[in-house]
Amino acid sequence: MTIAEIQRALIARGYDLGPGGADGDAGPRTITAVTAFQRSAGLVADGIAGPLTVKALGSVDLTERRAEPEQPAWLALAAHEVGTHEGVGKANNPVVVRYFADAGFSGVKDDATAWCAAFVGAMLKRAGQTPSGSLAARSYETWGVGLKDPALGCIATKKRAGGSWQGHVGLVVGANASTIYLLGGNQGDAVSIAGFKRSEFTSFRWPADMPLPVAMKLPTTIAGARSGVSEA
Repeated sequence: MTIAEIQRALIARGYDLGPGGADGDAGPRTITAVTAFQRSAGLVADGIAGPLTVKALGSVDLTERRAEPEQPAWLALAAHEVGTHEGVGKANNPVVVRYFADAGFSGVKDDATAWCAAFVGAMLKRAGQTPSGSLAARSYETWGVGLKDPALGCIATKKRAGGSWQGHVGLVVGANASTIYLLGGNQGDAVSIAGFKRSEFTSFRWPADMPLPVAMKLPTTIAGARSGVSEA
């Protein structure tokens, strides 16, 4: 198989290789996807598409191990945090401050600091995963492995109108043709479920050391989901 053929096989299995797609260039996204596929197929996860990997990619009857359709652990943990709100005035909610600590930023004691990435990082850490190591929301664009389509509990990043470097990150709980629903922190200064324009999203990511999620239909509407919330 050529590099482009390998890339097409990965894309067909649900991996996102970025805007270039099957461009014949074995860049970082392709290597990450190959490594994740190898783990799912029970092969040595070295990122090198050797004979066994090529054979597995070319096998139409390969049954990959996939994550079960129930909520991933980090999403189940996050659901218990819905309703947590920043402190009033100058007061800092210790629960929000704890998100920073659990994400690896114990020096942050002010819940007025943008905390969407801290929330995602804390939930991943509590579930035994390694977060991005950054408080920048869009640091998750290169975390884990990319998904072609949103999946329940995947980490989604989106841009904000404030500038190309600014963004928001949360956990997908629903989607339709125009809207992605996120369970996330710092959504209206709280942990909440909110809908955002699908066109604003830049990536859907999944832990690279876990099998891809089972294909399943996401809820197209979420009762009580907020809209037009602040992400700053």
